[in-house]
Amino acid sequence: MTELELRNSPEYIEAYVNYIKTGEDKECRALLTTNATAATGYVPVPTMVDDIVRHAWENEEIIARCRQTNFKGNVKVAFELSADGAYAHSEGSTAPTEESLTLGIIEIKAENIKKWITISDEMMEETGEGFLRYVYEELAHQVAKKLSDDIVDGIENCAYTTNQATAIGIPKVNEDPSLVAVAKAAANLSDEARNLVIIMNRLTEADFHAAFAAGNFAVDPYMGLPRIYSSALPAFSSADANATYAIVGDLDAVQINYPAGAGLKLVQDPYSLAEKDLVKIVGRVFAGQKVVAPGRLVRLTKEAGAVTT
Repeated sequence: MTELELRNSPEYIEAYVNYIKTGEDKECRALLTTNATAATGYVPVPTMVDDIVRHAWENEEIIARCRQTNFKGNVKVAFELSADGAYAHSEGSTAPTEESLTLGIIEIKAENIKKWITISDEMMEETGEGFLRYVYEELAHQVAKKLSDDIVDGIENCAYTTNQATAIGIPKVNEDPSLVAVAKAAANLSDEARNLVIIMNRLTEADFHAAFAAGNFAVDPYMGLPRIYSSALPAFSSADANATYAIVGDLDAVQINYPAGAGLKLVQDPYSLAEKDLVKIVGRVFAGQKVVAPGRLVRLTKEAGAVTT
């Protein structure tokens, strides 16, 4: 039996459940040693757990569209801060000047993203696949949503309009939802921005549809671009003046780094709430994210209202 086949077996799922409940991995390791062709230095999760976590990551469309890496420690990513263009050089003419190239450096520092729940002793007695699904699906969803919201917050709260030595500048277009708002935002992107999307609060869609109806439905205000909804952005109706209410661009500009892998790690505590017959289970992912490519993202901000006297 290969390791993959073993991890998909009912026996290994049951052993892994007992490992989560008790923290004792002897049963898992015994199965690996006896049946697997090559035991690893850690207790691998069952394949169904891999599928649950992968689905949570893919279900968060923002994460799924970002660049993802697994480099150990902090990661420094260089980008072109400024550079002059190439020259046409005719034979025998004066040599062109050397390129003046200045690089910026983005540093991605990972942090633990956590969510915990308490499980009753009765629930802990449930065995097999049902228990794993209950725990992993809830924690994986919440951790993935937090990471997704952090990505949006980082873009929304960008304080730069031009590129800095240590940060990508994300320009803004001060335009309320209209038939041309998305078009104006997209016009400010570089030619390297390819897989464009619109990120907004679902409530903001009503304002775009109002503009759509007012224009007699003649023009698609979204330019045919897919929409991703995120509650991390305020609805246009409740946003402050000059606040970001939508993001237009290519999310490949964002890099997510998982120094310890993208899998969900579980920590189980049966002691601190023992008097209440509850077991605490903490799910965490060690991840860092930042915008690392210029010219790929633009913020749409709310216009200031007319001044009345």
